[in-house]
Amino acid sequence: MPQPAPPAILCFAATDPSGGAGLAADILAISAMGGHALPVVTAITVQDTLGVEDVHPLEAEWVADQARCVLEDMPVAAFKIGVMGSVEIVAAIAEVVSDYPDIPLILDPVLASEGGDALANEQVIIAMRELLLPQTTVLTPNVLEARRLASHDSDEEDPDLDECAGRLIGMGCEFVLITGTHESGPQVTNRLYGSEGLIQALHWDRLQGSYHGSGCTLAASLAAAMSTGAELQQASQDAQAFTWNTLAHAFRPGMGQFVPDRMFWAHDPEEPGDGDA
Repeated sequence: MPQPAPPAILCFAATDPSGGAGLAADILAISAMGGHALPVVTAITVQDTLGVEDVHPLEAEWVADQARCVLEDMPVAAFKIGVMGSVEIVAAIAEVVSDYPDIPLILDPVLASEGGDALANEQVIIAMRELLLPQTTVLTPNVLEARRLASHDSDEEDPDLDECAGRLIGMGCEFVLITGTHESGPQVTNRLYGSEGLIQALHWDRLQGSYHGSGCTLAASLAAAMSTGAELQQASQDAQAFTWNTLAHAFRPGMGQFVPDRMFWAHDPEEPGDGDA
């Protein structure tokens, strides 16, 4: 007899021929967390583990048609959004997800690659603020992305993370999970905020090296954890534990960054760590 279908997570993201980030990361992370990924291509990239050479966004209609085709065929338990590539694609995705307001939406605001290559211009950032943040359940920026998304022209210095989170929630998203990999110190602190302020802070041992696709992995695994109906703080902890372990087991397939091993559990019997609150 056929088995019950795992929860399906619809992912809007770009391709990555190195297999480190984008849809490749989403598919592996979601599968490892027990979900079924529905990959919708937003853009085609030319990149490797050293960096991004070019990005070719698809026509917005193609992006919307991919999504609506599968949405008409099967139930979706969560949306995960990564690189979009153009203002028109942001608008198309916003229109699609607006028809499903009860489905959790996890937005990874990828503004640049881990190597620093730009993946979103100011027009795309403005469109994200106006069209997607008001529909977002959990926004998952790193420190740099949080400050850029939350910045005001009147700011004389960078706002602190509490202020960034408050501003982003004020723009409409329900929760903000700011990752601390770009801060200094022996530990990485990831902070989950809601309308009442900081609601969870988890600390992880800082790992040496530079990783290609860590943000995609966290957002996709969080979408998978939330797709089961798990309470947000538990889903956040589970996704962070999974992501930390993928980095701890990372490998270096090329001449550039390390790639997280999203299938570490298949050859390592150790359980994921829990993180220190």
